[in-house]
Amino acid sequence: MNRQNVDLGSGKVSRLLFSLALPTITSQIVNMLYNLVDRVYIGHMQPVDTVGKLALTGVGVCLPIIVVISAFAALLAMGGAPRASIQEGRGNARESERIMGNCFTMLVMASLVLTAVLQLFGRDLLLLFGASENTIDYAAAYMGIYSLGTVFVQVTLGMNAYITAQGFTTVSMRTVLIGAGLNIVLDPIFIFVLDMGVRGAALATILSQAVSAAWVLRFLTGNRSKWRLRRENLRPRASVVGPCLALGLAPFIMQSTESLIAVCFNSSLLKYGGDLAVGAMTVLTSIMQLAMMPLQGLTQGAQPIVSYNYGARNPQRVREAFRCLLLACVTYSLTLWALVQLMPRMFAGIFTPDPELRSYAAWALRIYMGATGIFGVQIACQQTFIALGNAKTSLFLAVLRKIILLIPLIYILPHFFADKVFAVFLAEPVADLLAVCTTAGMFAVQFKKSMAELERQT
Repeated sequence: MNRQNVDLGSGKVSRLLFSLALPTITSQIVNMLYNLVDRVYIGHMQPVDTVGKLALTGVGVCLPIIVVISAFAALLAMGGAPRASIQEGRGNARESERIMGNCFTMLVMASLVLTAVLQLFGRDLLLLFGASENTIDYAAAYMGIYSLGTVFVQVTLGMNAYITAQGFTTVSMRTVLIGAGLNIVLDPIFIFVLDMGVRGAALATILSQAVSAAWVLRFLTGNRSKWRLRRENLRPRASVVGPCLALGLAPFIMQSTESLIAVCFNSSLLKYGGDLAVGAMTVLTSIMQLAMMPLQGLTQGAQPIVSYNYGARNPQRVREAFRCLLLACVTYSLTLWALVQLMPRMFAGIFTPDPELRSYAAWALRIYMGATGIFGVQIACQQTFIALGNAKTSLFLAVLRKIILLIPLIYILPHFFADKVFAVFLAEPVADLLAVCTTAGMFAVQFKKSMAELERQT
């Protein structure tokens, strides 16, 4: 899709939303293939019932650290891209470029710090995140290679958001298609042909991310991009970076706390259910991530529309964009919930051929995703707050679901159930239900006020 064919300020909103969201959804799903493909191949390492199972669990323990790396990208991407879109809506493209340039520098700085920390303390962090004596060697081998490519991950994920925010969703989709396609090709070569095991999976991933990062930078420094990376905008300024960090805190917390939550889940499950329960959690997390990608793609497709029209002071189009987003998110989440409840073994079988692990994960999946049907309301409302630049509310909602509700419930619920493992998995749907009710209530009040204020400004 060419930028001149995307007019965020006119045209039918529903058609515009899906034209932007479809490539973005594709991008989100394909982007997840980096880690999911690794797990699928690793889970089939021979012999499956020993090496494959333990290696899969070990790489699953790496997921919290990988999520933290992605969270820093989200901090500068989702904190800066909506603000850049709002500035474009106000006719200030130069400020959009300044925001993008400052955030790029911060991404690179963050990646250098993360690489140093992971190289020095990676093994200790993996033990903290639930690795056992049986799985730590696999986890440390994978993370030791993966952490070297942190800068590529940061640039690819962080700066690709600015391509999407300009309306170049097809270009942003190609970013991840190129990398994921290369990863699919390299994984079996490095893992099996060259007999590198989990190290090969990690190496394939960072090489693929490096190619994607080069693609992103080539586009953002070229003539097609409306906002271009320029040397004069690379020096960070507090007045530019500060508001971006404030707005990006909500998505940062939403992603980074996945690591803390993984520690809580894995430690509790290891205590009550052993390595099998932790392995099942790896499968559940993989399924949840893959299943949530379309929802995230929808919200990222809606973000430029909402942000641009909010900056252009067009409340009617903002309302219409939110209604379309909400309907699409709820329809998808209800469909997903029904499929999971009806066919849990099919979903679990994607990630492990081991009958025992698949059966255990299928049982846990119905519990863990018990409230997924209403989660579309949560993500539509919460991401719209971010698109409107409402940093305080979006931050509160991010903290509410993960820190205030879910983490305490992981430790509280086992005291009320004889089946402790069941109680740990139950914490997720209970937290989701409470968070959705709170988010919907706050959104109904605050969105109405925001639109009324916007109408007074027109």
